[in-house]
Amino acid sequence: MMESVGSLVLRKEKHAEYVVEFQKDKAGYEYVASEYLRLSGIYWGTTALWLLAEDEEGKEFKERLPREEVVKDVMACWNGDGGFGSAPGHDSHLLYTLSAVQVLVTYGALEEELSGEDRERTAAFVAGLQSAEDGSFRGDKWGEVDTRFSYCAASCLTLLGVKPLESKIDVPKAVEFVLACRNFDEGFGARPGDETHAGQVFCCVGALTLLGALDRVDKDRLAWWLCERQTKGGGLNGRPQKLHDVCYTW
Repeated sequence: MMESVGSLVLRKEKHAEYVVEFQKDKAGYEYVASEYLRLSGIYWGTTALWLLAEDEEGKEFKERLPREEVVKDVMACWNGDGGFGSAPGHDSHLLYTLSAVQVLVTYGALEEELSGEDRERTAAFVAGLQSAEDGSFRGDKWGEVDTRFSYCAASCLTLLGVKPLESKIDVPKAVEFVLACRNFDEGFGARPGDETHAGQVFCCVGALTLLGALDRVDKDRLAWWLCERQTKGGGLNGRPQKLHDVCYTW
């Protein structure tokens, strides 16, 4: 028998313990095997702790991972080109550059760790990944294009304090690329012609918001597509005929 939502209890202490144990057990299999996304893992873990600390009962959760340790781990991933890799020694990538900036902002360490010149280099790294031809963004120097990266670029530049965004990137072309990935159902795919996916919808809506072009979206039609993602079990899926997943609920 399914429990009612009102009877469910969020075990905050258990969640906090899991996050802290994972981050501190640097010799563990899971930690080593996740090196390729380490920096994003730091963002997910620290953000979870900060969210658990939103009320009086859990306010100390965000202190479970020492600020100095977190910031040190992030800065160990910074590269000379201004970007951040997933782990020390890894190539810079837009995904991990955004995660790094997000963590530094969360801990109030952005200006402390990155000088004005360094932040300019990071902004230049991000801007340099935009295609002059169609406005899309590559994730790194190897050339993969995805609407996730359009969101990452707009978000990262915004957090770095770049104003206006037009001073670094071609905003109209960036907007047009995102809109070129829109489908008949008003959803968005990773590239023009790709199937609509809830993860890409989040990224494209976020990018268009930051780029000042959310008015170009038919909000009612897109909201209806999102509502149809709910399954009989209550969760949401990313595409029609797929299983639900908590990441899509978020």
